[in-house]
Amino acid sequence: MNLELFSLQGKTALVTGCARGIGLGIAQGLAGAGADIIGLDLADLSAAREAVCGQGQRFYSVCCDVANADAIDAVWQQVIACTGRLDILVNNAGMQHRESAYTYPTEILDKVLAVNLRSQYLLAQKAANQFRAQGGGRIINIASLFSTFGGMHVSGYTLSKHGVVGLTRALSNEFAADGIRVNAIAPGYIATELTQSIWQDPEKSRPINERIPAGQWGLPQDLAGAAVFLASPASGYITGAVVPVDGGYSCR
Repeated sequence: MNLELFSLQGKTALVTGCARGIGLGIAQGLAGAGADIIGLDLADLSAAREAVCGQGQRFYSVCCDVANADAIDAVWQQVIACTGRLDILVNNAGMQHRESAYTYPTEILDKVLAVNLRSQYLLAQKAANQFRAQGGGRIINIASLFSTFGGMHVSGYTLSKHGVVGLTRALSNEFAADGIRVNAIAPGYIATELTQSIWQDPEKSRPINERIPAGQWGLPQDLAGAAVFLASPASGYITGAVVPVDGGYSCR
């Protein structure tokens, strides 16, 4: 096989929520394959900059609250101006709130949906228009195990992540004729700062580990291979797919 099919040399990728966790792992993986990275986040992006530049690629920072539709509009031209083009969008920014569905606050639900779902729609829409003018591109949405499972006390998150899969499939149908591939990655239990209270607690993590055939939680860098594949020419005939990266959890 020609491994150049997996190369991202000369490409620019926008990765949202890449200050830490899964977004940082994906940004590092894409940079390792040759892509320059535009990091979009509200948090400090110095770790992402160091990881990307350390591999000889360029890194650009864009500050934006993706919960705010007007803010996305306001920074889009700044995104394009970083390198003059865009080839890959990774919709990773997300948030979580744990609470019983009996009392889940409306204002929290609205924000979870705005960050986890609406921002993916708006950014995909903007990226697709840029891609169409350039002759094609890649959109990778970050879904979740909870795109197929219900979970407990995460009803807002589950709702948003089910929506991400539906959005991925709908956009894949509409954009394919213009050379735009839209796919999703569904991470399982990944050890990040956001999940630290679970994976560091033996009582909470034990039943999860027992269900994962691989026997352990994943790490952010475990998402990099799937992201590089879906961003590269190697996946040129794949669109509308949801790729689980979960150590086999969803097969149990």
